[in-house]
This record gives sequence, structure tokens and C-alpha cells, in this order.
Amino acid sequence: MTQPGAWTHTAARTFRDRHDAGRFLAEQLVDFRRADNLLVLGLPRGGVPVGWEVAAALQAPLDVFLVRKLGVPRWPELAMGALASGGLVVLNDHVVADLGISSEALQTVVDRESAELQRRERAYRGNRPAADLHGRVVILVDDGIATGASVLAAVRAVQAAEPARTVVAVPVGPLSACRKISQEADEVVCATMPAAFDAVGQSYIDFRQVTDDEVRDLLATPTTVAG
Repeated sequence: MTQPGAWTHTAARTFRDRHDAGRFLAEQLVDFRRADNLLVLGLPRGGVPVGWEVAAALQAPLDVFLVRKLGVPRWPELAMGALASGGLVVLNDHVVADLGISSEALQTVVDRESAELQRRERAYRGNRPAADLHGRVVILVDDGIATGASVLAAVRAVQAAEPARTVVAVPVGPLSACRKISQEADEVVCATMPAAFDAVGQSYIDFRQVTDDEVRDLLATPTTVAG
């Protein structure tokens, strides 16, 4: 394993789909198979198929960790921050200030995304409680990093639960975002970092939207073998 705060990557690569990306990512994480009390957390929806492959390869349990992007009003694809399970809000202060987003407009977006986050919590887990993260080696997995806001929110929320170690692992992301995340996570593994990064989907042949049913099915499929 690399030292705390480090990040590792390989050359650019195109993945068939998220499962293919997860298997490739798992190869970069093989040393963690010996870690005690390991837990893989997939960020829904796209991070769950990737996370399932990682968890299966490492023989670790899989759970979900909810994060919602806070999109700029009228330009929802542009992130001004993110909301994580537990209500933690991480803002991109530069975007908020540069676009003059008011407190009222920001709160409207937070309220809307909070409702969706809670809906997904119920949809994915039902009455099952979230995994206890205290003292565990936690690997946060997504299908890629763009701005890094969602993953940063997840890292901060996970660290508030006092895990033994927080690792971020993604198949693809830009150098700038991977560096930013590495300042707060114990370790970051960006499997590929394209020199000309436009969007996460550029590294996938099949980047269709993952459904809630697919997330539930994957969470119900064992990643560990008894014995």
C-alpha cells in the first residue's frame, strides 16, 4: 500500500462498462485483501456496480454511501457542492461566489436533494441500518471523479465516523480532482487519468444510467464466500 495521502494511477484506458472498470480497479487494490475489518462503500448509483466487483475481488462486504450533487440553479449539471448521508454539505465556494448564488437559492437545492437522498436510503436499504464505519478500513468507490465535490463530501462524512483508514478508489478522474481528494483521504487510487479529461463517460463504451433495481440486486448479491 502507498503512504497516507498518496495517490496512484495507470495509463489511460477505455472500459466496456462499470463491471469491467470495477475488475480493473480491483487489480490496483489487491493489497487490501489482507486488511482486517475491510468495508467497500459504493456511491449510488454508478459506483455500486464498480464497488461490487471490487468487494468481490477483495472478499469484503459491500454497502452504499449516499451522496447527492448540488447543481447550480438553471445549470444543474454544474456542481456547486454536494450533500452526503448524515446531512453534511460540502460547497464549492468559488462557484457559489462567482455565480452570485443566494442563500435562499442554495437552501432550495439542498432541501430538494435531501429529499432525494432520503428516498434512495429507503429504496436501497429498506429497514436495514447503515454499516458501522468506526475502526474499519473503508474503500469508497465511484464510477469516476469529475469535480470531486461528491467524493469529497463522502470522504468527510465517512471520516466523521472515525474509520481506521479512508481510501478513495475510482476507475477514472482528472489529475486535479484526484490530487484534491488526496489531501483529505488517506489514499486515493485513480486507475486512469486521461490527459484530456472532459467527462467520466468518455472512458466507458457503455455508460447507461444504473437503475434503483440494479442497485438493490447488487446489494443483495453476496460478495464474500464463507469458509
